[in-house]
Amino acid sequence: MSSPTFFRVTPQAITPAGLLFLATTSVGWGLNFPVMKFLLSEWPPLASRGLAGLVGAALLALAALTLKQDLRVPRHLWPRLIGISLLTITCWVSLMGLALVWLPASQAAVIAISVPIWVSLMAWKVLGERISLLRGLALAVALAGIVILIGATRIDVSASTLPGVLLALAAAICVAAGTVALKRFPLPMPPLALSAWQIGLGCLPVAVAGFVVERPSFTSLSAAGWLSMFYLTVIQFCVAYVCWFAALARLPASTASIGTLMVPVIGVAASALMLSEPLGLREIVVLVFTVGGVAVAMRS
Repeated sequence: MSSPTFFRVTPQAITPAGLLFLATTSVGWGLNFPVMKFLLSEWPPLASRGLAGLVGAALLALAALTLKQDLRVPRHLWPRLIGISLLTITCWVSLMGLALVWLPASQAAVIAISVPIWVSLMAWKVLGERISLLRGLALAVALAGIVILIGATRIDVSASTLPGVLLALAAAICVAAGTVALKRFPLPMPPLALSAWQIGLGCLPVAVAGFVVERPSFTSLSAAGWLSMFYLTVIQFCVAYVCWFAALARLPASTASIGTLMVPVIGVAASALMLSEPLGLREIVVLVFTVGGVAVAMRS
């Protein structure tokens, strides 16, 4: 079935509606970091993110059916759908959720934006995509930002956050691997239907592991905790994804990709406001290096 005009690709021109959808996506994904960090004080990481993903996938599937998108998966696509879902969703949801146990939400948000760096390096090796001198320098600048983030001023602080840094980097690298795999082995499916399947398949093992190992109790969630779960489920997994695909249909791909660089900026700022996390010179330098480097790399 064909998708309605809401998701139909239009000529590659910047439109106000596209920018509005892109801004909504960036805010939705950026606020996810402090919201998830707060939720960890009441619920464990795997159960919270896994359950939110399953419910979110069901809502996305309902939205896909409402917009007359076909949810059927061709038999030959199942192996690659499962493999890519494990890399891009299972690893991201579980590893980044665990990383937030050790890391401030602002640092996790900055490491998350390193995904394009690893995509470029993997695409160079796997897909044969060339890395120009300008792009190489830009990626080096972005990596320098990550190095500044990891290098704490005191050894004990660095040791206490190292597990979180490694988990967050592993999450970013897994997503990059899934992205390159998707380029190498495409999944020709409608966007919302594909997201519903990927999020559902990817979050299922996370939710099962969470409820078996962590044994969370719904009674431990406060009103703010339930509101956070609502945010993760409806805003992060549903509204942000719907707006993302709507933005892709109304903006050039490069504009949409660079627009998502606002996600870590929003994540860092929101973490400072909502969680009183530090926002000093070091954090600002990291943002400038990382976001600026990735932006130039995407343009080159």
